[in-house]
Amino acid sequence: MKRNLTYFALAMFALACIAGTSDAEGKEADMSKPVQVYILMGQSNMLGFGKVAGAKDGTLESAIKAGKYAYLVDDSGAWVTRKDARNVRVMNFKDYKNDWLTVAKTGKIGPEIGFGHQVAEATEAPVLILKSCIGNRSLGWDLLPPGSERYEIDGTTYAGYKDSPDKWPTGTVAKKINWYAGKQYDTDVASAKKVLENLDKYYPGAKQYEIVGFVFWQGDKDRYNPAHASRYEENLVRFIKSLRKDFNAPDAKFVCATLGQTQKGSKGNEGAILTAQLAVDGKSGKYEAFQGNVATVYSHPLSKGGASNGHYSGNAETYMNVGEELGKAMVELLKQTRAE
Repeated sequence: MKRNLTYFALAMFALACIAGTSDAEGKEADMSKPVQVYILMGQSNMLGFGKVAGAKDGTLESAIKAGKYAYLVDDSGAWVTRKDARNVRVMNFKDYKNDWLTVAKTGKIGPEIGFGHQVAEATEAPVLILKSCIGNRSLGWDLLPPGSERYEIDGTTYAGYKDSPDKWPTGTVAKKINWYAGKQYDTDVASAKKVLENLDKYYPGAKQYEIVGFVFWQGDKDRYNPAHASRYEENLVRFIKSLRKDFNAPDAKFVCATLGQTQKGSKGNEGAILTAQLAVDGKSGKYEAFQGNVATVYSHPLSKGGASNGHYSGNAETYMNVGEELGKAMVELLKQTRAE
């Protein structure tokens, strides 16, 4: 786990002595309890483009050197490896990561690091962070959830679930392509289920699991399509319900993050998507069934600049900040349930 650093490790060691570090190193979970599974979905920014190495502003190493996220390193300045949380990423049925939660040997991070530490600290049970997604996917087409119906806008018919192509002139015969509405939803769900069917491979020694939460960071591709943006709220509501049904997890919590560049009060497609994401938050009161079990993280104050289509310029602090807040929102929802 040690890195071949010189001055940087010494600098982090000095900061760790001042700021304090995580006590998560080597901590093992109570394996008599079911693995607590969090499924992370979305598009490219959920995959993660936060740069780890380097002394320039915006890298995770520079943030650590500045005294931020001290829990990620130990007293020697090396990256902490949690032994109570697994970090798994699959994409289109292929394994890309299957390890303990750590920044070590990682070139770029997504929100899973900040999120994983938050939820792992909140429970004594083993935790599995399971990310199943791919970039450049829209909720209005690729990730369209089951049950979504066709709709018409200005003489154009837009695809419902399993329709192909994404749109066609109303009254004409649609010419199918090698893709269908919801194809990525089906694949991401199936890829995650494959992991859970082989639980011991991804969490050694685990026998049982419980899906306790879903995390979603998406919306960039939909902002280029007025029709998709206009249906974002309807699709997001159905997406939440479909995930709970498909994973047989009716009580699983759901948290999502907004696009970092979009401010409250924005107009156009981005404004519509932001409004939709804020509307599903249980605290908004719009959806009674989501009260106490769905939360939205407003990411604009957390972003360090750039936009979703440019992966926030690779700024690791944006990914850490969003991940931490998603984790805090999830923990808060879980606490509400335990208190009832």
